[in-house]
Amino acid sequence: MSSNNVTELIIVGLFQDPEMQKVCFVVFLPVYLATVVGNGLIVLTVNLSKSLNSPMYFFLSYLSLVEIVYSSTVVPKLITDLLAKIKTISLKGCIAQIFFFHFFGVTEIFLLTVMAYDRYVAICKPLHYTTIMSHSLCYRLVAGSWVGGFLHSMVQIFITVQLPFCGPNVLDHYFCDLNPLFKLACTDTSVVGIIVLANSGLFSIFSFLVLVSSYIVILVNLRNHSAEGRRKALSTCASHVTVVLLFFGPAIFLYLRPSSTFTEDKLVAVFYTVITPMLNPIIYTLRNAEVKIAMRKLWGKKISSGVQ
Repeated sequence: MSSNNVTELIIVGLFQDPEMQKVCFVVFLPVYLATVVGNGLIVLTVNLSKSLNSPMYFFLSYLSLVEIVYSSTVVPKLITDLLAKIKTISLKGCIAQIFFFHFFGVTEIFLLTVMAYDRYVAICKPLHYTTIMSHSLCYRLVAGSWVGGFLHSMVQIFITVQLPFCGPNVLDHYFCDLNPLFKLACTDTSVVGIIVLANSGLFSIFSFLVLVSSYIVILVNLRNHSAEGRRKALSTCASHVTVVLLFFGPAIFLYLRPSSTFTEDKLVAVFYTVITPMLNPIIYTLRNAEVKIAMRKLWGKKISSGVQ
């Protein structure tokens, strides 16, 4: 990167219309605050509540933590840029944003896969659940998710820092990602693009297929359960399946097709960087009675004691 002529990038952003940017600011700021508060409440509730001590909620707390930092890699910069006439970021800052965005994004993919495995063991092997999903295994699975995200992101960054950037310096996006940045490189990036596709898009597809396969096995196994057992099992799985579809749908759409500069691509990216992290705590609390009860007990007591 020391040989690059470009040291600063100009970000095009979502919209050019100043009025539309103000509207986006008014919308995105409360959405981001809701993301941080909502996911933060889940993290605190799971860690403070004695009733939410199963592996499922252990993984949920880490998923919520990842949602906070994942969203924070993009949204705060996006919000401040909406009020700026000229949106800029240093090349090193751009590389750092790409690293953390992919790091936390892939960590989330691993965690979602781990949560699917947890549901498989709970439903298909209930008598051995506590033995298989031991505390040590849960910690290893979470640690493995973080390590997997880190290694994936390091590959992306190693590829990116090898590219020369000598102009232009206008990034046609609202945050730094690989394909928009590759278009600014002063060399042919077709081979690099294939490597990124294999590392990002196909990786997402493989993980998604593993998740789908696990739930197919679960559904087949549920035929042997009672009606009440099926209802409870499907209730616990429904939230996870919804989150998986919300996360993987837009990601697969963007990373498994030729890159473009269409506004539609940016709007799809807004969905999984801004909207989805906010929806996840809502989905898990609205569809999960145990979480709602734990929140009422825990935070109801604290509010009452605070009033007294």
